[in-house]
Amino acid sequence: MSVNEELLIKLTEVNGIGGNERQVRQLFKEETKDQAEEYLQDGLGGIFAQHTGNPNGPRVMIAAHLDEVGFMVKEITDEGFIKFVPIGGWWSQVVLAQQVTVTTREGKTYHGVTGSKPPHVLTPEARKKPMEIKDIFIDLGASSKEEILGWGIKPGDMITPYIETRRLNETPFLLGKAWDNRIGVAVAIEVLKSLVEEGHETVLFSGANVQEEVGLRGAKTATHMIDPEISIALDTGTAGDTPGMTSSESMSKLGKGPQIIVYDASMIAHRGLREFVTDIAERENIPYQFEFIPGGGTDAGSQHLSLNGIPSIAITVPVRYLHSHTSVIHEDDYINMVRLVTAVVKELNSDTIKQIHENV
Repeated sequence: MSVNEELLIKLTEVNGIGGNERQVRQLFKEETKDQAEEYLQDGLGGIFAQHTGNPNGPRVMIAAHLDEVGFMVKEITDEGFIKFVPIGGWWSQVVLAQQVTVTTREGKTYHGVTGSKPPHVLTPEARKKPMEIKDIFIDLGASSKEEILGWGIKPGDMITPYIETRRLNETPFLLGKAWDNRIGVAVAIEVLKSLVEEGHETVLFSGANVQEEVGLRGAKTATHMIDPEISIALDTGTAGDTPGMTSSESMSKLGKGPQIIVYDASMIAHRGLREFVTDIAERENIPYQFEFIPGGGTDAGSQHLSLNGIPSIAITVPVRYLHSHTSVIHEDDYINMVRLVTAVVKELNSDTIKQIHENV
């Protein structure tokens, strides 16, 4: 499999925070229109392309999430600066002095930069502490509140990181914003295309939820709507291969394969499904890594609690510098995640689903 860099660039550079995923949803539909029999969309905006390999086969859900971490306009000062609230988990130290895009309800975009008081005017004690997000603002080059309002910017408008997606120095490492979780959306698209071409024995729902970054919210509504017998969250996980990281914090390295999340703060992976996935990976010689993330969660955390309990698992691409403007992935992990999820769905049928359900 070769990497469709044009698709990845489009997915990472489109803007969509929790509650404002419209642009990403439309791009997903454009990329899957030739494979989808129909689209299912829940009331919050989660979108899934249905493809039937066997009308009597099990209902299988593979779900990324559309939203990225970002911000929302809260207040416009009289002097023309924007105060904001974070949408998703942000570490304040990565927010300052970064370029951003503000998108109005009409779709117009404005370029800005985050700022704060300069260190020169802070007390020695204040300089030792991270700047709090409440003390950071956005500068659009405006001179007054009236100028900002004249541009159509209002409280509630979306603010997203700005960065150009690129390959790092002709290596397999790819730099961009929103790999969490546009790489999962790319996996959902590529797996759907592969299965339509190669065949499968399921009623497949491949797509993405909304509002994952603000509490796994869209996964609740989407799973209820689809009522699957198996669900797989396609997401990102932490990487442990940078200076200072220890194996107790993360065991994963970029380029060593997708992660199988055994345990995180939102769920314990279903034993039968976990063993089914890893058995296939080993048989097909697809590299993978076990990961434990006690401080985070994925949409599988909501999927597995839906209805009467859905066997669920998260398969993820390890990412450096998650929840920042600039994150890094390794293309081989993406390729192998597509291979693994495709192989797993191809093995699913009424008999294997029954075996998975019984293996708890």
